Amino acid sequence: MAQEQHDHADRESHEGHGGESHEAHGSESHEAHDRGRHEGHSVADFGRRFWVSLALTVPVIALSPHLPFVQAERLVDIPGADYVLFALATFIYLYGGRPFLLGLVRELRGRRPGMMTLVAVAITVAYAYSTATVFGLAGMPLYWELATLVDIMLLGHWVEMRSVGAASAALESLARLMPQAAHLLREDGTVVDVALETLAVGDTVLVRPGEKVPADGEVAEGESSVDESLLTGESAPVAKRAGDEVIGGAVNGEGSLTVTVTRTGAESFLSQVAELVREAQESKSRTQDLADRAALVLTLVALGGGATTLAAWLALGRELPFAIERTVAVMVIACPHALGLAIPLVVAVSTAAGARRGLLVRDRMAFENARRIGAVVFDKTGTLTSGRFGVAEVVALGDRTGSEVLALAAAVEALSEHPIARAIAAEVERRAPATGFRALPGRGVEAIVDGATVAVVSPGAMAERGVAATAEASALAEGGRTVVHVLVDGEHAGAIALADVVRPESAEAVAGLRALGIEPIMLTGDSRVVAERVAAELGITRVYAEVLPADKAATVREVRSAGVVVAMVGDGVNDAPALAEADVGIAIGAGTDVAVATADVVLVRSDPRDVATAIGLARATYRKMLQNLVWATGYNVIAIPLAAGVGYSAGIVLSPAAGAVLMSLSTVVVAINARRLRV
Repeated sequence: MAQEQHDHADRESHEGHGGESHEAHGSESHEAHDRGRHEGHSVADFGRRFWVSLALTVPVIALSPHLPFVQAERLVDIPGADYVLFALATFIYLYGGRPFLLGLVRELRGRRPGMMTLVAVAITVAYAYSTATVFGLAGMPLYWELATLVDIMLLGHWVEMRSVGAASAALESLARLMPQAAHLLREDGTVVDVALETLAVGDTVLVRPGEKVPADGEVAEGESSVDESLLTGESAPVAKRAGDEVIGGAVNGEGSLTVTVTRTGAESFLSQVAELVREAQESKSRTQDLADRAALVLTLVALGGGATTLAAWLALGRELPFAIERTVAVMVIACPHALGLAIPLVVAVSTAAGARRGLLVRDRMAFENARRIGAVVFDKTGTLTSGRFGVAEVVALGDRTGSEVLALAAAVEALSEHPIARAIAAEVERRAPATGFRALPGRGVEAIVDGATVAVVSPGAMAERGVAATAEASALAEGGRTVVHVLVDGEHAGAIALADVVRPESAEAVAGLRALGIEPIMLTGDSRVVAERVAAELGITRVYAEVLPADKAATVREVRSAGVVVAMVGDGVNDAPALAEADVGIAIGAGTDVAVATADVVLVRSDPRDVATAIGLARATYRKMLQNLVWATGYNVIAIPLAAGVGYSAGIVLSPAAGAVLMSLSTVVVAINARRLRV
């Protein structure tokens, strides 16, 4: 980084500072996850179908004959009960089951049968068999089984979709970083406010103190410091003067700038970042859902087992009703009540558990990836550091103490709005009054404190005054720190080093990851000397510095290319492409809307130590998923053969009703096991 970017320069009195407030994150949720499976159905649609079907399930159960564990033939007996059941079940099948029937068509067209296929087959078999019994086939209708299966599957998918974050909100958030209008400077010298989309290359705009730069451009007139930290990762405000480039969305400091627009629309910096985010999100590798994989196996078992059962009993000479009953029993046993809730329930419980620990899980597939994380890439500014200047060290000369030097500087700086001035003033609660404040453009500030002229100036201003800095004061600039010098009546009284303040919890976060066998890596747009100083302080050995946003995503790809599952932790717009590119994107909660919307997991408390907590929760969640899947599918190894009639010669026959009871019990076990994740 050029030294002039660290100089305590370009400082004028900042009158009427009116920096724009950070806009609240308010992007709407978007059902982007599992588009193929949930296509055409929103979260609200699944919720509505669930409540309607659940309400109709009550009379279906009440009117169903020969319910398990119920001695009476029906709980409620009315004339034409079977036909009322038929009407209610038909509505539930067509209305509640519609998403699964449509999903069956899509999965078969794509030649990838999964959960939708299994559910559709199960409810269709239950409906067709039950309807056949109403109209003459020997056997008992299983409409109650159909209704509860539809209810549970709708509930599972509803819970699942509500747990999914909105990745597309990242692109919406980028637009809010720009100001609402631009101050267009006309040829006659007048200024008029215009919409950003009307700006063209070559236009000249006025950027007042505290405002956002409306478009990428080049400074034509004026001097100021510009905060580009959210866009580039540069922690220090960057000095800008005629001929320097500025980025649209950056926040202007204490001076006014006249900027000539050089890029608009798709060519602008933010538009290019948005394109990088979009590309990374679309190309991100996603492991196929665990439940879908299990559902595919169960679909093949159900269809194959049912067909084999029917053919076998008919070949053995048994009557058609008996063979059909055995076939339906097999299909009912394979009905995925428990499987439908195995994953969504764990996701819901783990999401709640994460929230209590300050973790907002936006993408459930991040859990499956997070358990295998081998490297965590940290952004520096705003993630491992606070993203603001703070006093790092003070050198006092002569008979003054460091506290006295800092107090003198703070008395003068309290009258300035420059970021460096605010950092120094914040270090001293009680300050002596200062009078005759005067800004020294490009050099510093001075004022009268306790009858003495106190100046706080840049190293360049020291040389202009003919004052030589001591070796001890000059050494403060090592590690890329910003240094200002304090002069009292023209004599060198001391020097103050400022730097981006390292979060006190960052070292513990790095140590925690190493204890898990995970490599911490630093990736930053800041200068190498600054990055290496912070990395050395935290114990990070692998550092990528001076990296542009486009290169951040490429660097994450480079780390992943070694076969390592990578998590990216960041907070700024410049981190968004890398967050989207990583296997797991983790955003600091206090960061920009863009970073938060792009990430898979958000650290609400903005504490980097929560990265290790998130990984631990991910591993525990995956274990629960596997346990539930084993239970939800494993009992089929015994139940399906019994339902098919393997034990018939020994008098062991599992009826469709008994199979339905077993399915209900397995659902209860899955639900209890998921709740244990809270512990």
